[in-house]
Amino acid sequence: MQTPDPHHAAPEIFDRAARRTRRDRAAPVYGDHDFVRATMLDGIAERLDAVKRDFVDVLDLGSFDGAFVPPPGTRVARCDAGYAFAAAHGGVQADEDRLPFADASFDLVISAGVLDQVNDLPGALSLIRRVLRPDGLFLGAFAGAGSLPALRGALRMAEAERPAARLHPQIDVRSSGDLLMRAGFALPVADVETLNVGYRDVGRLLGDLRGMAASNLLATRTAMTRSTLVALAQAFGAAGDDDGRTAERFEIVFLTGWAPSPTQPKPARRGSGRTSLTEALRKAGPPTPSDPA
Repeated sequence: MQTPDPHHAAPEIFDRAARRTRRDRAAPVYGDHDFVRATMLDGIAERLDAVKRDFVDVLDLGSFDGAFVPPPGTRVARCDAGYAFAAAHGGVQADEDRLPFADASFDLVISAGVLDQVNDLPGALSLIRRVLRPDGLFLGAFAGAGSLPALRGALRMAEAERPAARLHPQIDVRSSGDLLMRAGFALPVADVETLNVGYRDVGRLLGDLRGMAASNLLATRTAMTRSTLVALAQAFGAAGDDDGRTAERFEIVFLTGWAPSPTQPKPARRGSGRTSLTEALRKAGPPTPSDPA
């Protein structure tokens, strides 16, 4: 099993055991709450369609219900932190920052909806880059900074006197691009798209978060009291429109990066404005076939 640099000890922000349990609980009902990841997969598919090359071995990292459809003619390996999701599609159960794959096993890695729940995200990105073959492609997506503003605001009002940590730390698009560079990716690109959803009550929003395995996984989490839940419902409802719906927002950060290769074009110097998402995705050249370890 691969591990990041032992001298770099990332803090355990998230409860790994609770995350596995929550994913197993979400597995039977996930199809009723998968709209955010479905949007992510659509965005990944659009970016993948712009790549003019073939792939052989693909890793679906954070596979959930196996909804990602790999390119025709490829072999796909699925990996998920939850046993139920992994087992349902013949995958491997593993955390993203503790990958069990050998270096240079894949020429395409996609990851949708999980990288915002990883204790060591820099380490996870470094491992993703390592399991890619030279000139291999990584496409990722996760909920980034600015997501869930209505819920965040309602929680501030409900717990004004004794605020508690309820929502996960969020990574903005600029920091995401910096993390790709730090992990050693070539031609890194980070961009963001917005998904807006209307909710009639906060209970439905919290139910969706549980159903998509995105509820509170912080190691320091505490349970909400009944009085807090009542105050939260009132604050969330007060932000609703004339139709009784409160607008909620998911900011989806998309990541694109290539494993370094001598055959790649060199990026333009910083500040020249000549390196773009289109340039990064229109690279060509067949990969070297090899079986995953």
